[in-house]
Amino acid sequence: MAAELHVELVAADRSVWSGEATLVVARTTSGDIGVMPGHQPLLGVLESGPVTIRTSDGSTVVAAVHGGFISFADDKLSLLAEIAELADEIDVQRAERALERAKSDTDAASERRAEVRLRAVAAH
Repeated sequence: MAAELHVELVAADRSVWSGEATLVVARTTSGDIGVMPGHQPLLGVLESGPVTIRTSDGSTVVAAVHGGFISFADDKLSLLAEIAELADEIDVQRAERALERAKSDTDAASERRAEVRLRAVAAH
Protein backbone atom coordinates (compact mmCIF):
# COMPACT_ATOMS: atom_id res chain seq x y z
CA MET A 1 0.00 0.00 0.00
CA ALA A 2 1.35 3.44 -0.95
CA ALA A 3 2.00 6.03 1.72
CA GLU A 4 -0.95 8.37 2.28
CA LEU A 5 -1.81 11.53 4.08
CA HIS A 6 -5.20 12.45 5.44
CA VAL A 7 -6.53 15.69 3.95
CA GLU A 8 -9.25 17.98 5.28
CA LEU A 9 -10.25 20.93 3.08
CA VAL A 10 -12.57 23.12 5.11
CA ALA A 11 -14.15 26.47 4.19
CA ALA A 12 -15.53 28.93 6.72
CA ASP A 13 -19.05 27.60 6.09
CA ARG A 14 -18.56 23.88 5.38
CA SER A 15 -16.35 20.86 4.98
CA VAL A 16 -15.42 20.85 1.27
CA TRP A 17 -13.42 17.62 0.90
CA SER A 18 -11.96 14.98 3.18
CA GLY A 19 -10.04 11.85 2.33
CA GLU A 20 -6.74 10.12 1.72
CA ALA A 21 -4.21 11.50 -0.75
CA THR A 22 -0.69 10.93 -2.01
CA LEU A 23 0.03 14.57 -2.98
CA VAL A 24 -1.47 18.00 -2.37
CA VAL A 25 -0.30 21.14 -4.17
CA ALA A 26 -1.36 24.56 -2.85
CA ARG A 27 -0.32 28.18 -3.27
CA THR A 28 1.07 29.88 -0.18
CA THR A 29 2.52 33.33 0.45
CA SER A 30 5.94 31.67 0.05
CA GLY A 31 5.01 30.12 -3.31
CA ASP A 32 3.49 26.86 -4.48
CA ILE A 33 4.08 23.90 -2.18
CA GLY A 34 3.64 20.19 -2.69
CA VAL A 35 2.96 18.05 0.36
CA MET A 36 3.46 14.28 0.32
CA PRO A 37 3.36 11.73 3.14
CA GLY A 38 6.33 12.22 5.47
CA HIS A 39 6.68 15.94 4.68
CA GLN A 40 8.21 18.13 7.38
CA PRO A 41 5.59 19.76 9.63
CA LEU A 42 4.47 23.11 8.26
CA LEU A 43 2.17 26.01 8.89
CA GLY A 44 1.55 28.54 6.14
CA VAL A 45 -0.80 31.17 4.79
CA LEU A 46 -2.81 30.23 1.70
CA GLU A 47 -2.98 32.59 -1.25
CA SER A 48 -5.91 32.58 -3.65
CA GLY A 49 -5.33 29.83 -6.16
CA PRO A 50 -6.12 26.27 -7.08
CA VAL A 51 -5.47 23.42 -4.68
CA THR A 52 -4.83 20.09 -6.39
CA ILE A 53 -5.31 16.86 -4.43
CA ARG A 54 -4.10 13.58 -5.93
CA THR A 55 -6.24 11.03 -4.14
CA SER A 56 -5.11 7.57 -3.09
CA ASP A 57 -7.25 5.97 -5.80
CA GLY A 58 -5.40 7.95 -8.49
CA SER A 59 -8.07 10.54 -9.21
CA THR A 60 -7.53 14.27 -8.91
CA VAL A 61 -9.63 16.78 -6.96
CA VAL A 62 -9.18 20.47 -7.72
CA ALA A 63 -10.62 23.30 -5.64
CA ALA A 64 -10.54 27.08 -5.95
CA VAL A 65 -9.31 28.39 -2.59
CA HIS A 66 -9.30 32.00 -1.45
CA GLY A 67 -7.20 32.76 1.61
CA GLY A 68 -6.74 30.76 4.76
CA PHE A 69 -4.11 28.50 6.31
CA ILE A 70 -2.35 25.22 5.57
CA SER A 71 -1.10 22.97 8.35
CA PHE A 72 0.67 19.62 8.14
CA ALA A 73 1.91 17.25 10.86
CA ASP A 74 1.86 13.48 11.38
CA ASP A 75 0.58 12.84 7.82
CA LYS A 76 -2.50 14.99 8.47
CA LEU A 77 -2.97 18.01 6.18
CA SER A 78 -5.51 20.69 7.02
CA LEU A 79 -6.46 23.39 4.54
CA LEU A 80 -8.57 25.96 6.37
CA ALA A 81 -9.89 28.34 3.71
CA GLU A 82 -11.93 31.50 3.89
CA ILE A 83 -13.71 30.37 0.70
CA ALA A 84 -13.30 27.09 -1.19
CA GLU A 85 -15.21 25.54 -4.08
CA LEU A 86 -14.57 22.25 -5.79
CA ALA A 87 -13.97 22.72 -9.51
CA ASP A 88 -17.06 20.67 -10.39
CA GLU A 89 -19.23 22.97 -8.23
CA ILE A 90 -18.23 26.11 -10.12
CA ASP A 91 -20.73 27.54 -12.62
CA VAL A 92 -18.37 28.48 -15.47
CA GLN A 93 -20.73 31.00 -17.09
CA ARG A 94 -21.35 32.73 -13.78
CA ALA A 95 -17.60 32.80 -13.08
CA GLU A 96 -16.94 34.28 -16.55
CA ARG A 97 -19.56 37.00 -15.95
CA ALA A 98 -17.99 37.78 -12.56
CA LEU A 99 -14.57 38.06 -14.22
CA GLU A 100 -15.91 40.46 -16.85
CA ARG A 101 -17.55 42.59 -14.13
CA ALA A 102 -14.26 42.66 -12.21
CA LYS A 103 -12.39 43.72 -15.35
CA SER A 104 -14.92 46.51 -15.94
CA ASP A 105 -14.58 47.64 -12.34
CA THR A 106 -10.81 47.66 -12.70
CA ASP A 107 -11.06 49.72 -15.89
CA ALA A 108 -13.44 52.14 -14.19
CA ALA A 109 -11.07 52.50 -11.24
CA SER A 110 -8.16 53.20 -13.62
CA GLU A 111 -10.27 55.79 -15.44
CA ARG A 112 -11.13 57.51 -12.13
CA ARG A 113 -7.45 57.57 -11.12
CA ALA A 114 -6.53 59.11 -14.48
CA GLU A 115 -9.23 61.79 -14.12
CA VAL A 116 -8.00 62.67 -10.63
CA ARG A 117 -4.42 62.93 -11.93
CA LEU A 118 -5.54 65.24 -14.76
CA ARG A 119 -7.53 67.41 -12.35
CA ALA A 120 -4.50 67.60 -10.04
CA VAL A 121 -2.29 68.68 -12.96
CA ALA A 122 -4.86 71.27 -14.06
CA ALA A 123 -5.10 72.66 -10.51
CA HIS A 124 -1.30 72.92 -10.19
